[in-house]
Amino acid sequence: MESLVKFVQDEFVTRKDFPEFSAGDTITVYYEIKEGDKTRTQFFRGVVIQRRGTGATETFTIRKMSGTVGVERIFPINMPALQKVEVNKKGKVRRARIYYFRGLTGKKARIKEVR
Repeated sequence: MESLVKFVQDEFVTRKDFPEFSAGDTITVYYEIKEGDKTRTQFFRGVVIQRRGTGATETFTIRKMSGTVGVERIFPINMPALQKVEVNKKGKVRRARIYYFRGLTGKKARIKEVR
């Protein structure tokens, strides 16, 4: 049964080509917002906390600081409203899911950049 589901996802779900990114990278996600009958593009720039899932059900979580409040947003990879993803910085972290990043503030919340 799982192979049948995987086959249907591979064949019929259109996959968008986004650049490679992983946990620790700083990315900007551009997505479309509908307000009434108008649409506009909004962006969300932050650090990738995790990538989860495979295929059509893959999601990624981004965290940014808005003033003194941390804001996290989960984006499905196949969300139709996603327009583009830009990788601003490649970060060097040792883990695939950096939940410890939520508790860090100030200089401790820096991630080393890969050149």
